[in-house]
Amino acid sequence: MSLGNLGQAEADALMYMEKHYVDGKLLKYPGQGQELEIPLVSADKRESFILDVSRGNINLSKVKYQERARQVEALVRLELGGPPHRNPDDSEIGVPHIHIYKEGFGDKWAYEVPLDRFPRLSDIYGTLDDFMAYCNITQTPKFLRIQRELSL
Repeated sequence: MSLGNLGQAEADALMYMEKHYVDGKLLKYPGQGQELEIPLVSADKRESFILDVSRGNINLSKVKYQERARQVEALVRLELGGPPHRNPDDSEIGVPHIHIYKEGFGDKWAYEVPLDRFPRLSDIYGTLDDFMAYCNITQTPKFLRIQRELSL
C-alpha cells in the first residue's frame, strides 16, 4: 500500500517514465495464491520500480497488477475479480477498477478502468500486456508460454 509521500508531479513523472525489465530471465506466471515481484529500471537507470503480479487463492478470478516506485509507492494498480472499492469520498467503484496515485492519498482512490486502454479484461495475459503498456514498460518481462496456458 502506498505511503503517499510523493508530490503529484513527481508521481506522474515516475508513472510515465520509460521502464525496462532488468533481469532478462523467462518468468513463471504466478499460480493460484501466488505473487511475483519483477524488478524494473528507468531507461536512464536512475530509478528502480517493481511490477507486482498476484493471483487470488480462493477467488480464482482475482488478479492484481501493480507498479511501484521506490519500493513502497504504488503508482498504478489494476484489480480484477476482487471486491468493489470505497473511495475516501465514500463513492464505490465496482470491479474491475484501477488505482492511480493521488497526492495526499497515495493509492486510496480507485477509478473505472479505461476500456480503450484495457480492451482485453477477460484475458489475464492480454491485460498484463495492456497494463505494462499503460505503465510505459517498454522492455517487458517474458513469461514461459506453456506455463501461461497451464496457469488458468
